[in-house]
Amino acid sequence: MLINLLPDFFAVLSSTDRVAAYHRYFAAHRPLLEAYWQNYVIDPEGPHFQEVVRATAFADRSDLRTMLERTDVVSLARRTEELCLALLEADVDIDVVLMVGVGAANAGELVVHGRGVAFVCLEHFTSVANQETQGLGLDPELLPLWLAHEIAHAVRYTSPTSRSELREFVDEMGGSYSYWESGRHVSLREHLVNEGIAVQASQLVSPGHAAWEYFGYGRRQYARVRELEPVLVRAVQNDINRAGLGLRLRYLSGGMSDDARTVDRYLLPERSGYYLGARLVEPAIASHGLAWAVRASAEEISALGRGAAATA
Repeated sequence: MLINLLPDFFAVLSSTDRVAAYHRYFAAHRPLLEAYWQNYVIDPEGPHFQEVVRATAFADRSDLRTMLERTDVVSLARRTEELCLALLEADVDIDVVLMVGVGAANAGELVVHGRGVAFVCLEHFTSVANQETQGLGLDPELLPLWLAHEIAHAVRYTSPTSRSELREFVDEMGGSYSYWESGRHVSLREHLVNEGIAVQASQLVSPGHAAWEYFGYGRRQYARVRELEPVLVRAVQNDINRAGLGLRLRYLSGGMSDDARTVDRYLLPERSGYYLGARLVEPAIASHGLAWAVRASAEEISALGRGAAATA
């Protein structure tokens, strides 16, 4: 189901007391927005919540308004949702959310009360970088790419036929998803497979973009990751069956120190695990299709990769 939070957010900006209005907006959509803040921003009960709210409420939104005048984001999201659910043979309901965030992730996945959620934060898709909103200046044409990526996650986490470790984790958490706790308790192999499937889904749903855009890389970073692929494959082998937040951050996050990303004297590019994961799942998708792969366990997918290597 498509959930459009844009009207409610713009009502905040039209209020005579924007900060108070944001608090009412947050309260009205608390399950969703609380999960967003906890996973991608800061604890909304923490001391810096009010500071972020004020910056969000008073930031210049002219770039966002201009983009929305030119782009029918609702129709774009609906078409992408329909295509994804057909391609993934969805057997579970999910929510696709259009929202304005607080400058954190440009897109992401959540599970709220057992229901998968794929969201995009439109301040990042205005084609204009914005320091006040921390908007990345991505082209709105990339919205289907990112939505497809997050929808694949939501299906993997919540489909009743999913055999993934992340679905087991969500069940154990009572139908909720935590980026931080899943990092601590879910194997690196599962995280790599999970991101690799999402990358492949985005390529199938929204073809024609530059190769590096599917990974969230720049051109030079993409070239460097490809150059280091043999090094990356060797480096990850010692860790792939382990779980640990540091491992997830090393391979699948930005902002880590050089020391944290150095393995055997090589500095691993940020978020290199997205590329590793996409390569890891290629044989499974080629032999069984995306709908099977999005539900398969990481070990099932790895076994197909080993089989393909053995016959090459």
